[in-house]
Formats: sequence, C-alpha cells, structure tokens
Amino acid sequence: MLWTLHSLSCNSSSSGSSASNNISADHHAHAHHGGDDGGGGGGGPSNDANDPNDASGATGSDYYKAEVHQQQQKRKNFVFIIVDDLRPVLGCYDDARAHTPNMDRLARRSVIFHRAYAQQSLCAPSRNSMLTSRRPDSLGLYDFNSYWRCVAGNFTTLPQHLKQQGYRTASLGKVFHPGASSNWNDDSPYSWTERPFHPVTDEYKDAPVCPDEQSAGATVLASNLLCPVRVSAMPNSTLPDLETLRASRRFLRSDHAKRPFFLAVGFQKPHIPLKYPKRYLKTFGSKIIQSYYAAVSYVDDLIGELLDEIDALSLTNDTVVVLTSDHGWSLGEHSLWAKYSNFEVALRVPLIMSIPDLTFRASINASSTWMDCQEAKSIESPVELLDVFPTLAEIAGAPVQKCPRRQQDVKLPDLCVEGSSLLKLVQDAFKNKTTVEWSKPAISQYPRPGLTPKCYPSSDEPKLRDIKIMGYSLRVERYRYTVWSSFSRAHKRPNWQEIHAEELYDHRQDQEENVNLAYSNSHNDLKTELKSILIEALR
Repeated sequence: MLWTLHSLSCNSSSSGSSASNNISADHHAHAHHGGDDGGGGGGGPSNDANDPNDASGATGSDYYKAEVHQQQQKRKNFVFIIVDDLRPVLGCYDDARAHTPNMDRLARRSVIFHRAYAQQSLCAPSRNSMLTSRRPDSLGLYDFNSYWRCVAGNFTTLPQHLKQQGYRTASLGKVFHPGASSNWNDDSPYSWTERPFHPVTDEYKDAPVCPDEQSAGATVLASNLLCPVRVSAMPNSTLPDLETLRASRRFLRSDHAKRPFFLAVGFQKPHIPLKYPKRYLKTFGSKIIQSYYAAVSYVDDLIGELLDEIDALSLTNDTVVVLTSDHGWSLGEHSLWAKYSNFEVALRVPLIMSIPDLTFRASINASSTWMDCQEAKSIESPVELLDVFPTLAEIAGAPVQKCPRRQQDVKLPDLCVEGSSLLKLVQDAFKNKTTVEWSKPAISQYPRPGLTPKCYPSSDEPKLRDIKIMGYSLRVERYRYTVWSSFSRAHKRPNWQEIHAEELYDHRQDQEENVNLAYSNSHNDLKTELKSILIEALR
C-alpha cells in the first residue's frame, strides 16, 4: 500500500478547544506496506511535514560519540517496549511478590531508573507527552479527544525524528493511544514508515468471554473486570498481546531489521479488563491484586520471548532496549483503584534502558551477552518520561535542542524537547562517579472539573471543556509537593493566585503518602521553597 499525505485538516475538537488550523504536508510519504504484521519493502526516509530545526544547540556527550566514532559502529537499533498501566511491580524494583524473571533479566544488563515519573496518569496524555517530549500543557491534551498537531503545533515525535534520520519505524500494539488523540491512525504516516499493527482480537476486549465464577460450574460467560481464561477458548484462540508478540517476531525476522530500526511494541496488560491465561493465577494471592500481578507475569513471559528473539537473531549487540509504562496504577492505596491522581503509585513507572557498550559490554558471540554484563546500575534521581526522547535521540547521534520557555502567543519550534537527555547521567553511573550532577525535578499534573468528586462531568477523566482546576505535582528525591490551582482552559496555564489545596509528603518517613504535611507550620518554609521550584520549572 502506498501512503500519500497532502494535508491534514483539523477541526475543533470535542474536548472544548476552539483551535483550528491546517497542517500542510508538502511531501509524499512513500512507504510500501505488506500485511498486518507490517511487512513489505519501504523507501528511504521521507521529507516529513515539519522541517527539522537546527539541533546544534543541544549538548552532546562527547565520550559516547567519540567511542562510537572510534569503533566505527553502525547506528544502534531501538526496541521500545511500553507496557500499559504498569507500576514498578518487578523483582528488580524490590517487589517481593512479583514474578518477573524476564524483565529482571533485562535489568541485569541495564540501567534502572528507580524514580521515573509520567507527566499525567492517563493513557493518551502520557503517551503523547512521552513521544513528543512535551508537557500536557504544551500539547493541550488532558483527555482522549484532541490531536496535538491540530490544537497545539506540528510537533515532531521520537519515531518521526528517527525516521527523518533514515530509520525504519514501526508501531506494533498499543503505542500511541488509539482514537482522536493520535488522529485515528497512530500519527501515521508522520511517525511510522510501516503501517501500525493492531491485534485483530482487540475488538473482543469487552466481549463476554470470561467464565463467571458466580454461575454454576462457571458456565456463564460475562464481561468481567477479572478474566483469567483458557486461550484456546478465546476468539481466534489467542489474545491481543500474543498477537503483538508474534507481529514483533515477524518484524525482527524480516528484511526490516537489515536497516537501523525503531520498533515500538505496546503490550496492553495489565490494563483492565485483566484478561490473561489462567495459569498465571497460581503464583499469587486473591482477587484484584492477584489478577494484576498475574497479568504482569503474563506480559513478562511475552517480553522474555521478545528478548530471546532479539538474541537469537544476533541483534543484541546492536540494539538498545527500553522498557517503560505510560503510568502507574493504584491497588487500594488511599482507598483508590486505577490511576487518575497525582499520587506516587499512579505516576511512578519502571524505566529500564539496556545500551550496548555502555550498560553491558557487547561481545562477538551474541548468545553470551545476557551473562556478559556489568553489574546493573540503579539511578535514584527523579527523571521524567519526557527524558526518553532526547536520550534515545542522542544515542542515535541526532540530539535535539531544548525548547525555549513557553510564552503566550509565541509558537514553539516543531522540533525541540522539554525533557533532558539522560545519557550523561547513565555514563557517570557506569563510571562509578560518587556524585552526579542532576538536580532536575520530575513534574506531573492531573485535571479536575471541580473541588469535589463527581460523576458528571467526570472527576476521573474530565474533558478539556470541563477542567477548572489543575493539580501540579513536584517530585524531588525526598519530597512530593502538589498544588491544586485554578486553570485557564484557553491558555493552558495555572492561576497561581488561586490556590485551592496543597499536599506535601516526606518519602523518607512516609513512602505511601498517607500523611499530608502541607498544613504543618513547621514545614512552611519547605513548602514555599518547593512551590517556588515548581512554578519556576513550569515557566
């Protein structure tokens, strides 16, 4: 199939934005596509709709660049794994209940960021923020109902940037959130050289296929939140994440892997409904928490098969593997389930990066590289999902400039990032430096339609037109500070003169964030300092 893109017409979104413009795409994105697995040939890099800005202002990591140049290595491939709704319930994150041997295996030859945070604990805003390295306020997206190229700017994505550098780019499974927030086509063809793959069995996500334990003999099928199943009894005898794994293996075995590639693989579990092969139940305790952990173990096995495929195809020594999630998940903490908050459990995510010749020494014999690794390094400094784009761009030898400060009615460049490259931080960790210069906090946010919870408009997923209050949360090494302020929908900015509530948690004493210190007189100076840091960082 030949994709030809002339222009993208943007109408007013249902989220309440009145913005409307046309994005001119003065190019033809030529990419030949085969079947649903993303197979088929493809041309060279296309001249995308937005011209790359000069990235000469970016700060490079001379050590890494010199080493790559000296060894005359070919450019690294990237396998980017994003797991839906995954809080850090992994063995390598010190979770004693977790059974995740494959993600732990990856971690042993990687750098582990122990304090990595999403910018919003909701799928579409978080994914768009990570893949563009722009905060939700810069994208104007806090729900599922608008596309950033239409309402904010024609901002370049991570896969689009690599595509412009000659990479083959492919999306398999849930990478962007499907629907309006990615223009109903996963941001194609801007971001991808291949047609994005979605499992056929996605259509059965909420179908009544779950044996209902309340019925006699569990013979009645229902649409349950908890849904351990026999895979052979499912439609097409499979599940969506199994389809995504198979598509990933086909891509890696195809001619696509002969050219530098960025393969994004999105697994849907442990997103609800918690539908997974029932054999994973036996490892864990009861009911919802049991099913969440079981679904994580299911995805862990799929990731293990994907890593084995990379190894078997001798791609290990040339492939950067990144594992993360779009946000965390509450499992009863604060009497909450799901996400939709600024608490640690909703915002903290795993972030693991395996980088050949940096986090492990690539050997001639690819089959030995799983064991031929240095001791895994853990970085405790707070980092953001915004930082993934600039980090991978720098590893690819194509660093991107930082965005200038946001100013009202001033257009930001199409190609710039609001995050910071983590590469120097990783290098310093593997050089065993005792002090690392990194003082950037992590900042997240969540909108509300009012001061009290309500069903309509939804307090959990308010549309832009209903947002009246925004909670901004600052995470530094010891503390989390959150402030809830009035919010201008028109300008996508807080009104710092109208503060409705504050939260302050000391993670040295209160890792579960149960004791709010914001109204303790003894913490007034600290609260003022953290508020100042937050406001300055968001300017």
